[in-house]
Amino acid sequence: MARSLWTGTISFGLVSVPVRMVSATQSKELRFHFLDRHDLQPIGYDKVRRDTGEHVDSDDIVRGFEVEKGRYVPLEDEDLDRLDIELTKTIDICDFVDLDEIDPIYFRKAYYLEPQDGAETPYRLLARALDETSKVAIAKIVIRNKQHLAAVRAHDDVLVLETMYYADEVRQPERLDGKVRLQKPEVEMAKSLVENLSAPFKPERYDDTYRKELLDLLRAKAKGKPLPEPEAEEEGEVVDLLAALRESVDRTQKKGRSRSRAKKAS
Repeated sequence: MARSLWTGTISFGLVSVPVRMVSATQSKELRFHFLDRHDLQPIGYDKVRRDTGEHVDSDDIVRGFEVEKGRYVPLEDEDLDRLDIELTKTIDICDFVDLDEIDPIYFRKAYYLEPQDGAETPYRLLARALDETSKVAIAKIVIRNKQHLAAVRAHDDVLVLETMYYADEVRQPERLDGKVRLQKPEVEMAKSLVENLSAPFKPERYDDTYRKELLDLLRAKAKGKPLPEPEAEEEGEVVDLLAALRESVDRTQKKGRSRSRAKKAS
């Protein structure tokens, strides 16, 4: 069973649902160590003062906020205890919205919400209501001394909370040069290519091929096996955009017909 990261209550209207929160995802990213090149011994991480370079023990380290350049205010655990306990123990639902109204750029990290003992009925009631109305709850929650905006939604009869960025945390993109003019045939070809490559989303179809190749390389290196020569990078080639689109559409149409014949044969 996954370790609980947070416990509290979902609050909407006069209804309260006690829940615990566990991580819904795990990173499979390979973690590397820093080593001394001479004998491959691990290099440790030491906490030192910036002004003198002297080592500081963990017991002597406190959190602090820089209120102005070079002036800090320490934050102790008892300071956090003075804050409103409701803020730190409640998932406070503000609104219910349609999921497709939320741009994915706002999503941060997903967590599963599990009902605490005795809260199974209101938990399932909220999950069912969200599922049958196709709505998502927009809420606020405090995790690790930061208040997050969050979306609570139903997924396979389980409530999922996804932390979100606030509007002022999302940077505005640089606008493209307005002088660019797209030709209608290019747009139609691009749309055809998108249609030909469209398919239902099945996450199990995708895997981290780079991580697999990197693991194979590390294992081969550990066994002293010869490593493949790096491939030479090809120079960029200027292509006719419309011709490239047309060829891509033609190839994807052929693949689509091959898949259709294979399905009929099976």
